[in-house]
Amino acid sequence: MRQRATRDQQRLDSGTVTSPKDLESIQREIVSLAKRQGDLEDVVLEVMERRESAQERVAELTDRVAAVQAKADDATARRDAATSEIDGETTTITKERELVAASVPADLLKLYDKLRAQQGGVGAARLYQRRCEGCRLELNITEVNDVKAASRDTVLRCENCHRILVRTADSGL
Repeated sequence: MRQRATRDQQRLDSGTVTSPKDLESIQREIVSLAKRQGDLEDVVLEVMERRESAQERVAELTDRVAAVQAKADDATARRDAATSEIDGETTTITKERELVAASVPADLLKLYDKLRAQQGGVGAARLYQRRCEGCRLELNITEVNDVKAASRDTVLRCENCHRILVRTADSGL
């Protein structure tokens, strides 16, 4: 468009166009080309502004993605550390359990394992202030009297959840 306007302007300036009709036509075309060029430049400026705005938005979103990724990496590292710690504790507790299980009579251990499988992993519960810590229910007076009368070696079970009751100094007896 610029080349065409320059060419038309050179034709006007050179004086080679002698017809008034041709002169008027060339002048109108130059004005039209200038107007069209201005319109196109406005469009180009608008597109450049939109592009700049889009680039700023991309930079902002890229920063946000990086921040979220950093948080995710941190959470993953903390999860992995916690998992490693739990695995270590599991190993230690498993070894401790094996030592304790070796000292427990076989029939009691068999009963405990059976109850543990039935009760979602907990086969024995502490008796705390006349309450079974397995089902969280308080023993009635008859059950409390039975527990009091039983010898220390007797295996007692909760009437509600059937877990083995472990008597302690805090049992409330």
